[in-house]
Parts: sequence; structure tokens; C-alpha cells
Amino acid sequence: MFSIVDTAIDHASLRELTRASEAGGFVSFEGWVRNHHDGKSVQSLEYTAYQELAEKEGKRILQEAVEKFSVISAVCHHRIGHLAIGDLAVVVAVSSHHRDAAFQACRYIIDEVKTRVPIWKKEHYTDSTTAWPSCQGCADHKH
Repeated sequence: MFSIVDTAIDHASLRELTRASEAGGFVSFEGWVRNHHDGKSVQSLEYTAYQELAEKEGKRILQEAVEKFSVISAVCHHRIGHLAIGDLAVVVAVSSHHRDAAFQACRYIIDEVKTRVPIWKKEHYTDSTTAWPSCQGCADHKH
């Protein structure tokens, strides 16, 4: 399940969505809003998305991860809207029979989401300026 949400992400509920009696491993990733980027002091972030396409591509990425790494379950939620420092912006949760597959699938999902899903981040700096940073390394993506 991949979702774009405009409210706080409940990490515990995502963990429960991936729970399975046959799972021996669970791995999750949380992306938080940090207070700096490229030497500038960040006050907040604003995420926007082409929601229909983002959810379609996000679901495709999750399905790829399930097939490629033979995991049991994978979910990802990404926030849109105005987020404060420390807010949870994205969560990936994966359960699998073994931990290695869960680690690999989780990494694959967040890397692919950052590269392929049409979500844009506007940074609001403490000096009252703003910027839309580009995805560093997107052109060099190896997947």
C-alpha cells in the first residue's frame, strides 16, 4: 500500500499493516524534516505531489520490491503539505521471512520513491527565502 497523505503519519499503524505470522524480519525507514540543507538553515518544508500519478508509481515500486526481494508486505506513506522541523515526512515499512530481504527492500523502496515519484519539496529558510531543491543523484540512479 502506497499513500500520499496530508495528515500526520502513524508509524505504528503501518507496522501493524505489515505484521504477519510468517515474518521473521521487519525493517522501517522514517524520513524527518531536518533544520538544514546545503549550509542553509531550514525553518520548514512544503511537499506537493501529482497525487494520482504519485500513488500509481508508488504502488508499482512496492510491487517491484515485493517481487524482487520476496518480501511478505511493504507499505509507504508520504506526506504533503507544510511540515515543521522534526515532522515525519515519509515512512517505509517492510516485513519478510528474513531480515536481509527486508533491509534490501526498504532501501530499494525509499531510493525509488525519491527518484521516480512526482513529489516536490519546497524549503523555507530562516532568512525568509525559499527554494525547490533538486534530487541529488537522480541522474546517477543505479536501479
